[in-house]
Amino acid sequence: MENFEKLLGIDNPILQVITERGFENPSEIQELAIPKVLEGKDIIAGASTGSGKTLAFAAGLIKNAKKDFGVQGFVITPTRELADQITRELSDFSKHKKLKITSVYGGVSIYNQVKNIESAEIVVGTPGRILDHLKRGTIDLSKVNTLVLDEADRMFDMGFRDDVQSIINHCPKKRQTLLFSATISSDVIKLANKYLENPIEISAKAHVDASKLKQIYYDIEDGLKYSLLKHLVENEKSKLSMIFCNTRKNVDFVSKNLKFMGLNAIPLHGGFSQDKRNRFIEMFQKGEADILVATDVAARGLDIQGITHIYNYDIPINKEEYIHRIGRTARAGKEGKVINILTGRHYDNFQDIFQSKEFNIESKTAPEVSRVRIRWMPEKREERNRRRSDMGRERDSNSWKKRNNSRGDRGNSWNNRSDSRGSYGRNNNRGNSWNNNRDDSRGSYTRSNSQGDNKRSYGRGNSGGDNRGSYGRSDSRGENRGSYGRSDSRGSGGDNRGSYGRSDSRGSRGDNRGSYGRDNSGGNSWKGRNDSKGNRNENSNDRRNNRRENNSDRGNSYSKNKYSKNKNFKKKITN
Repeated sequence: MENFEKLLGIDNPILQVITERGFENPSEIQELAIPKVLEGKDIIAGASTGSGKTLAFAAGLIKNAKKDFGVQGFVITPTRELADQITRELSDFSKHKKLKITSVYGGVSIYNQVKNIESAEIVVGTPGRILDHLKRGTIDLSKVNTLVLDEADRMFDMGFRDDVQSIINHCPKKRQTLLFSATISSDVIKLANKYLENPIEISAKAHVDASKLKQIYYDIEDGLKYSLLKHLVENEKSKLSMIFCNTRKNVDFVSKNLKFMGLNAIPLHGGFSQDKRNRFIEMFQKGEADILVATDVAARGLDIQGITHIYNYDIPINKEEYIHRIGRTARAGKEGKVINILTGRHYDNFQDIFQSKEFNIESKTAPEVSRVRIRWMPEKREERNRRRSDMGRERDSNSWKKRNNSRGDRGNSWNNRSDSRGSYGRNNNRGNSWNNNRDDSRGSYTRSNSQGDNKRSYGRGNSGGDNRGSYGRSDSRGENRGSYGRSDSRGSGGDNRGSYGRSDSRGSRGDNRGSYGRDNSGGNSWKGRNDSKGNRNENSNDRRNNRRENNSDRGNSYSKNKYSKNKNFKKKITN
């Protein structure tokens, strides 16, 4: 504890947090970096995850930040998980100074981040989402006095070189820049020469204790690769284990098959949403799951205590990734074990790692294992495309059926009372009613022809029912009250009230209320009470025939009268 007092000073607010967390001695990177950081120097430090570098740059960020003075500290990280972890650490270290720390990264809502940025003094984010905020104008970097680039080599490997340079150009030139990287590559050196002012180079040894880390490999045929993994997971005495795969497909394959076999495994890769990834990491940290199957997204930035075994189900593509993977175990003086499962397809990748003098990897004879039944297999691309095309055809077919069915139900109804109130389309209900079929259509907004009472009709009424409130043409033979449209309702006791459209109700006591389109309801009554299927043409023909008969009768009457007059006239002449 005395060493931390010398590094930070007695009045430093971080010192109280260190005491609460029980830190005793600073790590190598902390001893080398903290004094230079507090002096305001630019540094370029070689340090891996888990070396204690977060406290090293946190000392400078918290010292230079003032409450309610805008964004003054800015940290750029390659992954969301690392950004989230740094945010939690900085929030804890600065709690006695009451600074607001927020993180910005993709996969979550940007609007909540905008609100948090307004009141934050330190922002931690990934390059892509930071650029989004800069384009939107929702973040102001003009007051930044401390800039931290964490895992710079990883950001370059992920293709963020141009994005990082663009973000740096938005910061003031007068600032302190702290660059941390697991490996100091040529790209990192070029960036440092361009944006850092007289940087001090610091290099810390690997945080992993090589003397307590055992590394072995098994050479086995491809068909027994998963079977060997299952055997090792079940027989190795491990507490928390991590299984690394090179692809998301292999992560899903391994995790799901382990679950089917009763092992508590959870997957982690970039295909999951950020909320889901955070939930899986939290489950693994709390010990709710014993095995974490992941891609290299979990090789950096995750500070998880108690990992005893690392399984390389797929050999990493280069030596640097191998270093980050094995760095998850044998930390803080504890023992760890790395098991590499080697097959023919990974000989080239493993050769560079095996021949390196940095690693002491032993060859072991693979135990005899029987082939395990595979319970889950990922879809092949051809099968996935075929399934999606079949789903598309089925969806199109169902939509075609729905369109056809929506044109009307022309089936038979048994004791059916078809009530169509407020329908905004054409409703064709033509079926045989076993009992009284009452079509209720009131308030139809088009044409309504009914028979009955016709009162307050504002147009022509050809109706033999009750048509009330229809504006327009109303052909009515009886009661038609206030018809606002044309109502053709030809049945026995047809009641069509308030029809605002065309309603053809052809049945017994046809009552069609509130239909906003055309409602053709017609049915045969079992008792003969609803047998009125006359159509407009038949009624028109009947009226035409009646007129002809009337004209004929009128003509005959005229002829008879004329003949009578002529006869009388002849009689007068004769007389």
